[in-house]
Amino acid sequence: VSGFLWDTRSGRDSVVPTLSTCSCGINAEFGKQWYQRRVRGVRSVSHVTVIGGGLMGSGIAQVAAQTGHKVTLVDLDEKVLASSTSRISKSLARVAKKKFAGDDEGAKGFVDTTMGAISTSTSAVSVVKETDLVIEAIVENMAVKHKLFSELDGAAPDNVIFTSNTSSLPIEEIASVTNRKDRFGGLHFFNPVPMMKLLEIVRTPQLSEATLDQLKAFGKAMGKTSVVCSDSPGFIVNRLLVPNLAEAIRMLERGVASAEDIDTAMRLGAGHPMGPLQLADYVGLDTCLFILQGWNEKYPNVELFQPPATLEKLVGEGKLGAKSGEGFYKY
Repeated sequence: VSGFLWDTRSGRDSVVPTLSTCSCGINAEFGKQWYQRRVRGVRSVSHVTVIGGGLMGSGIAQVAAQTGHKVTLVDLDEKVLASSTSRISKSLARVAKKKFAGDDEGAKGFVDTTMGAISTSTSAVSVVKETDLVIEAIVENMAVKHKLFSELDGAAPDNVIFTSNTSSLPIEEIASVTNRKDRFGGLHFFNPVPMMKLLEIVRTPQLSEATLDQLKAFGKAMGKTSVVCSDSPGFIVNRLLVPNLAEAIRMLERGVASAEDIDTAMRLGAGHPMGPLQLADYVGLDTCLFILQGWNEKYPNVELFQPPATLEKLVGEGKLGAKSGEGFYKY
C-alpha cells in the first residue's frame, strides 16, 4: 500500500509522529515522509487498517509500515495473524540485509521499528473507529465483502476512506452497501507487494476528485507507481493478461503448438519473461478460472471471457499449477 491523504480528524496529525531512535535514521526518514505529504496541502493518512492476513494483506501491511504509517492488520483467525506477522518479519529481514549490508545495528533497528508500527486485531469494527484508511484484502466473494463493508460503514467515522484490493470484482458493486460511495475506491496491489511497483487505482463514477487525489498521493507516498482506471472488468493488467492466458490455452486445445513451444515463442518472440501457460501455472489455474467464470457470468456474450474446457478440466482434477505440483507443467 502507499501513503494516503485523508480528511483526518482534527489535530490527528498536527505534530510529527515520533518513533524510537535507531542508528539507521528511521526517525529522520519518517519525519521527512510525513512533512513531504503534509506540505502538499492535503492531510496524510497516519493510520491504515488492512483487513485480511493472507499474502496480499501482509504484504500491504509491511509496505505501509515501512513508509511511516501506523498499521493494524485484521483477521478473524489469531493463527493467521501470527503467521502473517512472522512472514512480515522474515520479509523485512531480507530487505534489511540488502539495505543495511554490513550494518547489523541498522538492520535490526529497521526491522524493529517497522514491526513496532504494526499491530493486529480480530475485530475490524473496533479498529475502524480510529483509522484513516481501510484496505480490504479478503476472499474474492461479493457476499462476504458486502457483509464486511456494511458492518464497517456503520462503525467508521465519515472521513474514513474505504478501498478494496480486489483483482476482479466491480468496486462500485462492493461499495453499493455503504453510504460513502464518494470515498470508496479500488487499490489493486500486485504480489509480492514489497517487490511489485505498480498500484492500480480504480475510480468509480461516484468517487470524488478529492478522494482520487488522496489515493494518488497515498500511492506516491508508498513508493508505488500508480495508474488510474475506470471500474471495468479486470481493470488494466488483468483485463489484458487473463484473456491472453485463456487464448494461449485455446491455442493449445486447437493443436496449434505444444505448451512448451507456445511459451518459448512468447518469451523469445515477444520478449516476455515467462510464457503464458507457465505464467498461468504460477498465477494459479483456479485463480484464472475463478476470474474468467466471474466475467463470463456477468458478460456471457464476450467470447474472450469464456473459460477454456482444458482449464476447467485441470482445476477439476486438482491440478492448479505450481502450488499443487502440476498444471500445464509438472513442478
